Amino acid sequence: MPSENLMMAFGLTLFAGLATGVGSALAFFAKTTNKKFLSYSLGFSAGVMVYVSFVEIFFKAKDSLVEFMGVKLGNWITVAAFFGGMAFIAVIDKLVPAFENPHEVRSVEQMGEVEELRGGETDKKTKLLRLGLFSAIAIGIHNFPEGLATFTAALKDVSLGIPIAVAIAIHNIPEGIAVSVPIYYATGNKKKAFYYSFLSGLAEPIGAIVGYVLFLRFFNDLVFGILFAGVAGIMVFISFDELLPAAREYGEHHISIYGLISGMIVMAISLLMFV
Repeated sequence: MPSENLMMAFGLTLFAGLATGVGSALAFFAKTTNKKFLSYSLGFSAGVMVYVSFVEIFFKAKDSLVEFMGVKLGNWITVAAFFGGMAFIAVIDKLVPAFENPHEVRSVEQMGEVEELRGGETDKKTKLLRLGLFSAIAIGIHNFPEGLATFTAALKDVSLGIPIAVAIAIHNIPEGIAVSVPIYYATGNKKKAFYYSFLSGLAEPIGAIVGYVLFLRFFNDLVFGILFAGVAGIMVFISFDELLPAAREYGEHHISIYGLISGMIVMAISLLMFV
């Protein structure tokens, strides 16, 4: 496999992961959250990920598995891997308590509540510290399979990896806000909150490295098909469970749907351009 493909795949995964740092910076330097823009952006990201999963990734996975295992078994394995990817990310999501889950919507305005919280007793500060640390760990756990998804897509087809990396980067910006806010609650330290938020985004390139080490030696049509179908399942689950609900929380229902449709249109055009 060409080294430039590997470098591009790692670079795109790193770009997507470090977008958490952008969200963290926005939390500290913006006085208010532009909720309409975030709602549209999250809907747009969901549209990109849903369209590319159903129209491109699922069928590329199926083609590989059918070629390797035959029509009937190949189709069954594709569907099983697709829902297996959903189950995998759902289990990860379930293991993270809701209060500490970085996908729980928080906004920049919540930073104004910090002064009150910091004035509390020792046990309250201990709880806030726990919240901050768990938030950093939680987003790292969530970003690990997303990194694998971006890396796998980019490794197979760079033109497919770029829009997926952009979509996941958009998704990671409000996650950066969600992580940095509770860490700031816990410590009162903006630099530390930014550091942990930024560091948690590194779980995505780590996911890519682990995927490379574990799977690339055995990278044939079977492994690729199972991974790709699983990636499609992961991205569809993220879109329906995280992006669209968050988009609706940040803004109006119609804005998130307009973003969703726009994301699908842009993804469709970009795929057509590379045919």
